[in-house]
This record gives sequence, structure tokens and C-alpha cells, in this order.
Amino acid sequence: MLPIIHHEAYVARDVPATHRFPMGKFRAVAERCIAEGLVRSFDEFHRPMPAPASWLQLAHDAAYVDQVLTQSVPEPLERRIGFKMTADVAMRSRCAVAGTALAARLALDHGAACNTAGGSHHAFADGGAGFCVFNDVAVAACLLLAEGAVSRVLVIDLDVHQGDGTARIFENDPRVFTLSVHCEENWPRRKAVSDRDVGLPKGTGDAAYLSAVRDAVADALEASRPDLVFYNAGVDPHREDRLGLLDLSDEGLAAREVLVFESVMARGIAIAGVLGGGYSRDLDALARRHTLLHRAGAAAVKAYT
Repeated sequence: MLPIIHHEAYVARDVPATHRFPMGKFRAVAERCIAEGLVRSFDEFHRPMPAPASWLQLAHDAAYVDQVLTQSVPEPLERRIGFKMTADVAMRSRCAVAGTALAARLALDHGAACNTAGGSHHAFADGGAGFCVFNDVAVAACLLLAEGAVSRVLVIDLDVHQGDGTARIFENDPRVFTLSVHCEENWPRRKAVSDRDVGLPKGTGDAAYLSAVRDAVADALEASRPDLVFYNAGVDPHREDRLGLLDLSDEGLAAREVLVFESVMARGIAIAGVLGGGYSRDLDALARRHTLLHRAGAAAVKAYT
């Protein structure tokens, strides 16, 4: 079966349900994975230990890591992040990072693995932004590179927003290739420079979007020749998402997930999937969209391993 990672701390209990960020989605995705038979119970999820400061400092400045872990983040930076830095929010962020690192390790062993959180791609080396505290993919990539578990990494970021934090963290690291396919008119207004950026016009629908993703993923795989792929499967390109400006349907998202897993695993490359953005108030619909990632990963593990 596809290894799936979850931790109860993914839901920071002191973030209210009325917050703009739908914190409850992480529990809802785990419950959906159980309902769809991808795991049989909460006991079958792989459970990470919180990431230590030494891991976090591989991608982030030590001073910023200390501010988060001691809940002493300056108020202007808290506003940029979008959360008051409480002990629960700090622990959630540490566990999400560790979950993505665990997904990467399990992917190398099983061909694929997926977290039920992660994709905090707006976090920079010196601070967070846009609901992102620590950049889990960046930390996990740095960790596996430092350990020698991999020598080349590809980040495929299909969130509706550009993966600006990830691009900037790795802008001078030739071992990590960053691909971002996003809505050009959406936030952040000032874009970073990924190794490959595909900025799509507002209102792009299923057919044009899937064609762009297919070409971009094939080109990035050829250019990077990675040992491991991190896949940020944000579902905010969906037409009903509150923060997205694209026009994907549920069927388009499902086809996208199959396309990415098949493109990567058919080449014998390991892939670790993370949740990414998704901001619908309807948690059931949102969980169904996010779980398309895990469903496609499970099918690909069956087909290619």
C-alpha cells in the first residue's frame, strides 16, 4: 500500500474554525483516506516525530527557527505569516516538516509516499509568509541531500500560487530543480525565479492546464534527472477555491494527479506528495479534492512497484 503520513498535531487546536486558513482540512483528509480504504485506521498512518531545530536550520536562518520554537516571532512577521505564533502552531509546523521528510524516505523505499500536510512553499530562509511557517519541502530536500540519500531533487509545484519561497531557497543550488506551474495573475504579485516557471492566465481550464503541466513536467524531468521528486499538489487551481483564479474541475484535478505520478514513476523515480493549498469552506469537498493525491499515489504504487 502507499505509505501515508499523518500526525494529530497537523491541526493546531488554537486556530479558530473561522480563520481564513481551513486548519480542519488535515484531519478531514486523514478521515477521507480511511473512508476510501487507503488506510484502515488512524493506527496505520506513519507518524513523524517533530522536526528538530538542526533539520529546520538546513533551510532556514537559525534566528528565525529560534523565534518560532520559542514563540517570539515579531508581530510584523506574524502578520506576514497569517498566524499568531503559539506553541500549537509551532508544533504543527515542526510535525508537517517531519512528515514530508518521512514521506521522502518512504518514497525512496516504496516508490511513492504521501503526507496529509505540507507544501508550505511561501516560507523563505529568513521567515514565513502566506500561512507557511517552515518550508517543509525545502527542509526535507536539504536533509536528504546532506545525508547523501539523494544527489538530485526535482520540486514539482502545481499550487495555484507560485512556489516563491522554494525557488529562492534553492536559487543557487544546482542539485535542486524547481518547477512552478501557477496562475500568473495570482499572489505573490512579485514572483521569484524558479528553474522553470509556467504562469497561466486567469480562467485556464482543464484541457489547457493539463497540456501545460504535461509538457512542463516532462521537460523538468529531462532537465533535472532527479533521484527524488517532491510534488506539491495544491488543489487551489479548482474553480470553486476561494483563493484561486483558475478553472479546474474535480475531474481535471484527478487527471493531473494521475499524470504526475505516472510521468515520474514510469521513469523509475521516487515521488513524495504533499498537500499544498486548498481554501474551500466546504471541508468535505476540500478533503475529497486533496485525497485525489493519495488515491493516484496508491494506484501508481500498484502499477509501478
